[in-house]
Amino acid sequence: MINDPSAAFLANAQPDCEISGKEPRLGGELREKAVWVDESVCIGCKYCANVATNTFVMEPIMGRSRAIRQDGDSTLIIQEAIDTCPVNCIKWVMFEQLDSLRAQLAAMEIKPLGMLSKGSRKIRIQEN
Repeated sequence: MINDPSAAFLANAQPDCEISGKEPRLGGELREKAVWVDESVCIGCKYCANVATNTFVMEPIMGRSRAIRQDGDSTLIIQEAIDTCPVNCIKWVMFEQLDSLRAQLAAMEIKPLGMLSKGSRKIRIQEN
């Protein structure tokens, strides 16, 4: 039996599978559920952003937390961030729910935190 190193270049790196568009983009852990921050309830405490630094950021205009990556941190770290939230505004949801949750949030009139404002603004949701 002869070992041919060129055979490695002929093998598929990943098995063929149907792509749904809900997979993590950078090769992170596949999950059954997505993490969602209800920004209408968030008080801007920054606990989640300090615990799961690759998943949550503080949105600079409204002063609320936002999940920016679904594969940024391990499930355990994200769950720890969820557990630290004093107002329970972070939840695990089905990936299929994300679009409707974003639409509901975008339709709400929410005031920025920690600022005196002359009115409310609609939250701008960036598409991933």
